[in-house]
Amino acid sequence: MASLAEMRVAHVEEPESELPMARPEELRLLEALLFASSEPLDQAALAKRMPDGVDIKAALTQLQADYALRGVNLVRVANKWTFRTAGDLAWLMTRESTETRRLSRAAIEMLAIIAYHQPVTRAEIEEIRGVVTSKGTLDVLLETGWIKPRGRRKTPGRPLTFGTTEAFLSQFSLENLGDLPGLEELKGTGLLDSRLPGGFSVPTPSDDPALRDDEDPLEAGDLELALVSTLEPDSDNSGSGDEGASAPPDDGRNTEIDENLP
Repeated sequence: MASLAEMRVAHVEEPESELPMARPEELRLLEALLFASSEPLDQAALAKRMPDGVDIKAALTQLQADYALRGVNLVRVANKWTFRTAGDLAWLMTRESTETRRLSRAAIEMLAIIAYHQPVTRAEIEEIRGVVTSKGTLDVLLETGWIKPRGRRKTPGRPLTFGTTEAFLSQFSLENLGDLPGLEELKGTGLLDSRLPGGFSVPTPSDDPALRDDEDPLEAGDLELALVSTLEPDSDNSGSGDEGASAPPDDGRNTEIDENLP
């Protein structure tokens, strides 16, 4: 039978077995960096702040697994890492005091063309759609921050080329543009006719931000010019163009999409 002294020792030592296990220091550092950052961080930026010898990729994978069942999850958006509210708890954050406005079908079509064909000019968008593009429609997409001017095409008139932004990837929860649906996926969802002409294909979008050989860099004031030019009266396309072209442009700040984006 145990003595009174032995029982007291056992009673004192018992709580020590219930202490939480110490977490690896690299995980604590990653948590601190990601929580303190006001914007998503890429792997290279995180690696610079970590001690030498730390496998940053493995550490991020472990941290992501640790938070998989919590109220916030570690996610990767546009090849950058950030903490986000768990998807099944998103309803807690849906209180809104502003009215949402929906993108027109014309704006959705234009956004899809830019996403898949970037870098693309306004004239090239019109050629693909087969209809003149309303400047108001382009303005809506610029205001949302989902598209931006990339450069200028090396052709007469040097038109602006457009591409998507990180905000576009974040809005549609895409890790990169390669996650956009391909031809078979689009057919499966009914967004494309199964009786397509021979040789029809869906472009493979590129995440490469570098300018192409046929693009020149943007010049000072090009970003402002792109937005101002969309607000000018469109005198050369009366009687044709996008549906709803005569309506005032949406401010883009509270925009929702009610159709599947190809």
